[in-house]
Amino acid sequence: MRASVGLSPVDTDAVRGCIDAVLPMRHAGTRKVRIAYELSGAAGAPVVFVAGGISAHRHVAANACDAAAGWAEDLLGAGRTLDPARCRILAFDYIGADGSLDAPIDTADQADAIALLLEALGIECLEAFIGYSYGAMVGLQLAQRHPTRLQRLVAVSGAHRAHPYAAAWRALQRKAVALGQLQCADEQGLSLARQFAMLSYRTPEEFAERFDAAPTLKNGRVCVAAEDYLDAAGAKFVARICSTAWLRLSESIDLHQIDPAQVTVPTTVIAVEGDRLVPLSDAVTLVEGLGLNGSLRVLRSRYGHDAFLKEGDRIDALLSAALRHNITGETA
Repeated sequence: MRASVGLSPVDTDAVRGCIDAVLPMRHAGTRKVRIAYELSGAAGAPVVFVAGGISAHRHVAANACDAAAGWAEDLLGAGRTLDPARCRILAFDYIGADGSLDAPIDTADQADAIALLLEALGIECLEAFIGYSYGAMVGLQLAQRHPTRLQRLVAVSGAHRAHPYAAAWRALQRKAVALGQLQCADEQGLSLARQFAMLSYRTPEEFAERFDAAPTLKNGRVCVAAEDYLDAAGAKFVARICSTAWLRLSESIDLHQIDPAQVTVPTTVIAVEGDRLVPLSDAVTLVEGLGLNGSLRVLRSRYGHDAFLKEGDRIDALLSAALRHNITGETA
């Protein structure tokens, strides 16, 4: 692997750039890739890498580079564990997220790309890697493949493998996209896949609270209360990701596999009770495999797999406990 940096690291509060790299990929051969990143926070502070689900990107929260809200705005800020006054936040766009790479992408490829990025930016070791969902899988790969690059891992709603039930959900979503493509209706297929996904991200309990209303008749067709919500979620999604990118990253989740016994980095696993994509049983198996290097925290939330996006205060409290020494210098 080798990389050339397109923008030298600087000591400003925020910097956004790209590096060009040659990446040997697990299933797709050696490819030239461009790795887009964003680094923000106090100059000289400990660096924490933050990675989210497959639709997440390098803009985690508003900063000097971009004042728009990021995908994890509620998890960063003054007084939070991830306070930009106390740490630097590094994030990147997943390999393949721009749709330019139509080939199988492994979570190992994402981890190797992160290692190339750290090398190019002159960052020897991260204070911590915090991964949510797909990001947790990538973090586990980074810890297994490049253990000297991070001091601690926090894996939220992600495990050592894709659960068969969740893989079946994603397979059906990909078939919806394929059907849309056959009918020259790419956006409609992707929108429908996203709507299916929303049902797996959330819980029946939440839907019972929000959409417990009688169906209505519109133009002779029965419409249930959740349909407008799902339609809006689909429309919002297709506006920011293309079918190729989504398909390849969806596949990447199902390709994911690590051996927990090979992870020697101290790891906190945060699981959500009722998560339909990453069951608590998988989190337990992961922690058992990690042995003395692993610890488990369980969160109860009606938001299921999406709890990390909806339960900002509770996730922050768990991050504080996991990273107390790394970020604040306090002892547990």
